[in-house]
Amino acid sequence: MLGYRLRLAQQAVFRDFAASVQGLSPGRVGLLITIDANPGITQSRLAEAAERDRSTMVGVLDLLEARGLIERRRGEDRRTNGLWLTRGGRTLLARALRAIARHEQRIAARLSAAERRQLLALLGKISL
Repeated sequence: MLGYRLRLAQQAVFRDFAASVQGLSPGRVGLLITIDANPGITQSRLAEAAERDRSTMVGVLDLLEARGLIERRRGEDRRTNGLWLTRGGRTLLARALRAIARHEQRIAARLSAAERRQLLALLGKISL
């Protein structure tokens, strides 16, 4: 069954990710990447970009802020907060991205370049 094989593959990838990038989940890395690429992004816009419920996003951002990885700054209209990475957040993200590059090489090691491209294309069709 396709779903079962996808789940097994996801578990294997997440296990290797957790061993490679300690202290950050793939979702949190994604949030840090999005904030880094969009300094000052609002919490609502980040939740939309990450396809997460705004109410659950607040708790995740609270944790990232408590760890000193992001900071909230009041927006221009005073109803919104903009998000920025702190120096520690940028440092941790850079380290995580290097570990992720090694992780990606490991999980794709048994695939040829053509197979990797094909797999990404097929997964793209499923995830639409």
